[in-house]
Formats: sequence, C-alpha cells, structure tokens
Amino acid sequence: MFTITQIQVSHFLFAMGCLLALAHILGYICERFYIPRVIGEVGAGIVLGPSLLGYFYPNAFEWMFNGFPLEHQLFGLIYQLGLILLMFISGLKFHTEFNKDDLKITAAITIGSSVLPFIIGWIVTSFLDMSKYVGDANNLLALKLVVCISVAVTSIPVISKIFIDLGIMKTRFAKLVIFIAGVHDILLWVVFGVATNLVAHHSNELSFGNIFLSIGITSLFLVGMLNLLRILFKYLTVHDRNIFFRSSNLGYVLFILFIACVSAYLFQVETIFGALLVGIAAKIYLPGSISTKVEEGVSNLSFSWFVPIYFAVVGLQLDLAKSFDFLFFVKYLLIATLIQITIVYFICRLIKLNSLTSLNFGFAMNARGGPGIVLSTVAFMSGIINQELYSVLVLLALTTSWMAGTWLRFVLKNKWDFMQ
Repeated sequence: MFTITQIQVSHFLFAMGCLLALAHILGYICERFYIPRVIGEVGAGIVLGPSLLGYFYPNAFEWMFNGFPLEHQLFGLIYQLGLILLMFISGLKFHTEFNKDDLKITAAITIGSSVLPFIIGWIVTSFLDMSKYVGDANNLLALKLVVCISVAVTSIPVISKIFIDLGIMKTRFAKLVIFIAGVHDILLWVVFGVATNLVAHHSNELSFGNIFLSIGITSLFLVGMLNLLRILFKYLTVHDRNIFFRSSNLGYVLFILFIACVSAYLFQVETIFGALLVGIAAKIYLPGSISTKVEEGVSNLSFSWFVPIYFAVVGLQLDLAKSFDFLFFVKYLLIATLIQITIVYFICRLIKLNSLTSLNFGFAMNARGGPGIVLSTVAFMSGIINQELYSVLVLLALTTSWMAGTWLRFVLKNKWDFMQ
C-alpha cells in the first residue's frame, strides 16, 4: 500500500515548509541586494543544515530532518524532481536565432571556454595531490575529469536570470552568451558521461576503449533522442488526433520529459541529460507560442517549489563546520576564475572584439551557477568526490555567479555597451 502515517506527513510538511519559506525569503533578500537568488536558496539549507543549526543545535536538526526513517527519501524525491525540472528549463532557455555574422564569435568562444580551460585544469590537477578528495567510488581519474569540468562549466539558468533582472535578455550579447553556454555545456556533459561511466565500470584507466565506449554511448543517446524528439514534437505533437496533447499541453510534455529521463538511465547516461535534451528539443521544434506556454507553466511550478527545495537541499548537504577548507577554496576559486576569464578575454581579443566586450564575455562565461551545482551534487552522489570537495565546488558555483552579476550590473550602471 502507498501509505504514510499522518504524523509523518505532518512532520515532513513542517520541515519542507520551513526550508521552502527560508529559501524564498533569503532568495528575495539576495535579489534586493542584486545578488543571484540561488545564493539565498542554498543559504537556507546552510542555515538549517549541519553547518549552522546542526552545529549549534544538533538535536533540533536531527528532529527536523531525521524525524522518521522515510524523511530522507521524501526529500530525495523532491530534490531529484527539482534537478530534472531545472535541467529541462535550462534546455528551454536555449537560443537558436542569431545572425550568421555571429558564427565566428560563438564558435571561437565555445571552443575557447570549454576545451582550453579543460586542458589547463587537467595540467593543474597533475601537479596536485587530489587523492584526499576522492569519494566512495575511489576513482581518481573520474575525480580529475569532474575538476576539469568544474573549471570550464557555465550556467544557463543563473546567467539568464541575471540578464532578465538587468533587462537585457533580448540584446545580442545576452542571446550569444546563452547560445554559447548551451552548446558549451552539452560538450561538457558528454565528458561528464565519461566520468560516470568510469565509475559504473570500476575503471581507473582512460584508455581509448573507455573513451570510445563512454562518448559513443552518450553520443548515440544524444543523436537518437534528438531525432526522436524532432519527429515527436515537429510532426506528432501538434496534431488533431493527439488527444493527450490537446487535453494538456504541459502534461504531455512532462510525460515525454519523464520517459526521456528513463531512457537516459537505460543507456547508462545521467537522467538529467535526458531532461536537458527534451528542453532543447521543445524550444527548437515546438511552435514558439506553445514552447513559451510550456516554459511559463513549468517555471511557475518549479521556481515556486521544486527548484528552491533542490538548492536548499544542496545547502543541507554542506557541512561547512567540519568539511570545508577555506584556504583551498580560495585557491580553487582564484585558479578557476583566472583561467576562464583570461582565456575568454584573449579569445575575444583574437577575433577583434574590444576590451570591454571581451571582459563582459569573460565574466558571463565564468558564472557556473546551476550547472556547477548540478555537477557537484551528481558527482557527490555518484561517489566521485567527497564532502570536502563537494562543498568547494558548490561555493565556487555560487561565488562566480555572484561575481558575474555584480560585474554586469556595474557595466549597466555606468551605461557602457555590453557588446561593441
């Protein structure tokens, strides 16, 4: 029977309600001070988690979040749904309409901000002892891949929210950044698929066979799913005989979203990859009015409940009082920021963009936000990284997003051009 006692329901609703309320309140306060909302939402988990409440009042923390055996699983379910919906919305932010003259810019920045930071990150990890940050899977190679991705990854949801708040979402600069970030992160998720496959097959060697198998499976899923979704959305969705779609546009798309996530699992690809592909396909192949309607419907539900809880649970999993090396975090932040901004800046200068435009692209591409947090949480759950590195990667994503928002707001305030 699908039952749960009334006292367990009441307990869970109270704990989730407190977490959700604090996430919204701190998120709102952050926005009032021009800080990305996600920082406040993660902050709610830090306040009510082991970092603060659990440190000073451990009994209260245990009662609230470990009150009965199933409570962890209930929070885990909401957490996973929030993660899936966040990646789906990220796909819906994907832009495909831009001038052909911008092809050189997008190609140069995409390659420059993904390949070069990844290579430099790999070189840096070769000179550092990363073994103390390995997770339960005990796979040092997978950990190095995750570190390299964390240096190169960019956030679509957070940078989109920053553009919306600044009122520049429809500018050429914003559209280029979002498109570049979309292509850029797809490439990096493919690499992350290699890391998770190494863990799944208990392999510590980056042999040609492992690379070919991992990239081959991920690419096969990517191409196959996009083609299937193209047929589904372009030819079968908006059809008079499609009763499911006519009865509920949003329900129909959510059904496809969940089936795509299951398909990703069957291909041994992370389920979030399926969610991202459905969002991208819906944006590209559905009529504009319908994709906008779907995005609004999903966003209203997700950003009021599931996504804030997801980010708050991320904060709950941080134990900054016991598992956080501040000095290591500062070094990691400086290295990752310097690598990304410097490379993007010089790539832009190489293709004849002026200094201010190059710097704007550098700060925008340095915002790791949602994908950075997703990377760290999935890597942590997969046993690739331990609690200490997990804390560092989450705070890296939050801090770089804050930096990007502050810089772009400074540019707007001074009435400078975002792009020449």
